[in-house]
Amino acid sequence: MIQQNDMQAGRFCWIDLATSNAPGATAFYRDVFGWTPREQAANGGSFTRLQLADRDVGSLYQLSRAQVEQGAPSHWTPYVGVDDIDDAVRRAVAAGGKLLVRPFMVDGVARIALIADVTGAHLGLWELPAAETEKRDG
Repeated sequence: MIQQNDMQAGRFCWIDLATSNAPGATAFYRDVFGWTPREQAANGGSFTRLQLADRDVGSLYQLSRAQVEQGAPSHWTPYVGVDDIDDAVRRAVAAGGKLLVRPFMVDGVARIALIADVTGAHLGLWELPAAETEKRDG
């Protein structure tokens, strides 16, 4: 996975797994790919950063009980880097897409959102660190 300082707008920059069995998925990907799990707190919960040779390759988190009960399957979400997440959401909706999750800040990690394209495919948006810093400091 691209390191945060290597991210560029319009490119895939992150991926995460929402899973019904975080411990099982963690063990599976450790055994298959050699990914090392690193727990990290965020937004009152936690997620697992997956690393290979001390570099992030993605993350995973446990689906909530309510999500599992409502039939949400385990799934991967890829993220595309954007300079301005609010503008990217506006453009996606104007082009016929749907906003699924409004932009929000993941504690100490990134500002993200989730959209669906005109076919219903889900895609994460990840505001690039330079854009986030400029908004905060500007």
